[in-house]
Amino acid sequence: MKITDLLKVEGIKVGARASSQMDAIDQLVALQDASGNINDKAKYKEGILAREAEFSTAVGDGIAIPHAKTAAVKKPGLAAMTVPAGVDWNAPDGEKADLMFMIAAPEGEANTHLEMLANLSAMLMHEEFANALRAAKTPQEFLKVIDDAEAARDAEAASKAAEQAAQASAGNYPKILAITACPTGIAHTYMAAENLEKKAQEMGFVLKAETQGSAGAKNILTAEEIAHCEGIIIAADKNVDRARFAGKQVYSTNVSAGINEPERLINIILNHEAPVQEGTAGAASAATEDESIGAQIYKHLMNGVSHMLPFVIGGGILTALAFLFDMGAAGTGAYGSSTALAAFFKKIGEEAFGMMLPILAGYISMSIADRPGLAPGVVGGLMAKSGINMAFLATAPDFDMSVCVSGGFLAALAAGFIAGYLTNFIKKICDNLPDALEGIKPILLYPVLGTLAIGAIMYLLNPIFGMLNTAMNDFLNGMGTANAVMLGAVVGGMMSIDFGGPFNKASYVFCTGLLASGTEMGQVAMAACMAGGMVPPIVVALSTTFFKNKWSKADRDAGLVNYIMGLSFISEGAIPFAAADPGHIIPTCVIGSAIAGAMSAAFGCTSPAPHGGAWVLPVIGNPVMWLAAIVVGSVVGAVILSFWKKPVEE
Repeated sequence: MKITDLLKVEGIKVGARASSQMDAIDQLVALQDASGNINDKAKYKEGILAREAEFSTAVGDGIAIPHAKTAAVKKPGLAAMTVPAGVDWNAPDGEKADLMFMIAAPEGEANTHLEMLANLSAMLMHEEFANALRAAKTPQEFLKVIDDAEAARDAEAASKAAEQAAQASAGNYPKILAITACPTGIAHTYMAAENLEKKAQEMGFVLKAETQGSAGAKNILTAEEIAHCEGIIIAADKNVDRARFAGKQVYSTNVSAGINEPERLINIILNHEAPVQEGTAGAASAATEDESIGAQIYKHLMNGVSHMLPFVIGGGILTALAFLFDMGAAGTGAYGSSTALAAFFKKIGEEAFGMMLPILAGYISMSIADRPGLAPGVVGGLMAKSGINMAFLATAPDFDMSVCVSGGFLAALAAGFIAGYLTNFIKKICDNLPDALEGIKPILLYPVLGTLAIGAIMYLLNPIFGMLNTAMNDFLNGMGTANAVMLGAVVGGMMSIDFGGPFNKASYVFCTGLLASGTEMGQVAMAACMAGGMVPPIVVALSTTFFKNKWSKADRDAGLVNYIMGLSFISEGAIPFAAADPGHIIPTCVIGSAIAGAMSAAFGCTSPAPHGGAWVLPVIGNPVMWLAAIVVGSVVGAVILSFWKKPVEE
């Protein structure tokens, strides 16, 4: 498959004008639609914005490659645009983007097109190719530049493959190895690999990069290459298994560094500045680029949270459906399980939701200690959930569970971090064992010793966390109206500080932890949190609808999608607007969200569901006032924003 099989004349615009990043995205989405690649413009754009929310798809040197893999895509395709004046795309080098390719990848289909997209990403790293595209005067000329470059690349690839085969047969191996990966595995993965290989060639030696993209791992590093290399660069924004690199230098950084700073990364290996990977699977010894202790802790925490959320959301929504299907028993003790259908959904939901703490602890531990940390972390999370303690052992042989008090979310957090660092300590101790025992370390010693150690520790710590958890729940449940209002304002306002970033996640995780405790205050906090998170996109949507003179036409068109995103509890819908004008958007959204959260708590609104927005309204306690809180917060935020912003000139 060639690039021009996916890029048509109808999907190209040269010499375009764009007033903002959002305007450029709208034009590119329209080009995808004109090419017949998508079946739902709004949903496809939603996927594009969600990808931008993770981090900017600008890669520097004036290039941006926005992309989305979504059911809104009918067939794989490309759209391209040149914008001579450039658009601010939050690029790592601060340069405006003037050359853009938008990728549409369908869900649930073969990934044969991804290899072609990988080629495009790599080709864009060559300055002469990118400049030739910028200079094209017509879409036809634009396509010809790609055709010519692709033909030259195919010839170069064939020559490179022959050279690598000859080198391997002669016993010559790459001096440095690399692994590149990004969350979606479509563009940045391959651009980082290309730049690393190209820079190494300029420096006079061979570097081989394994790409872990959506189409699977390509150019896989062999055991012989690993054995003979000086070190490995991992430029990735997701976890990469480092077990095979024991005894080698390993330097870990983000994928953007692989694109923008290949020479610096290579020199770290050449100058032997990267630490040596210890043990057979120890991740902790690999360096993380300039990360403070706080940054590392946050990274481990987010690894646990990201794996936990599917259990929380899936289990929470199914539990909410149980109440929805059992409205006839509302107000009774059997509410939620008085019918077979309700009990069916509730049981599944409770089992899924019950995995929240073990999964959180397990994946925090795994982030710290790689795969050996998973089993101790999960076991620690299970023990945190159950509250097993020494008093329980004292009730043998009957074993009275009533003496066990769950440590809840705090205990699971502690279990995850303790299990991870404990596993790393065990691995260091095991490094001193005879080489003959090397093979049994990951399958016997690490899981047995790690699980035993965290189990013993949780027996001792659970009473402490049980008391803390009980005290916190008693305090929250004993709050008067005024204190509940303050809690609602804080968790609601935090949802708008960074729209899906650390503050947003901290508020959401705190409220889901309270929700898991099964208390009424947990449901009050969850309702306030969800109300606050729904406000930012609605603020933008209302302002763009009713104060048209404050927004460009592209912004007004884009604002309409935010009604759906807001109602769906997708705070990220406000990100492109906040990126363009943070000084006005963020403060007004924080105010609106805090008002919505405070009002929701003041009215005693509750939510047994941790997600879903307006679509779980039937299970919201006091739903009318909950909606009123969202409306008031959104209107106040929109009015402040609209009077604060200056009119724009079209």
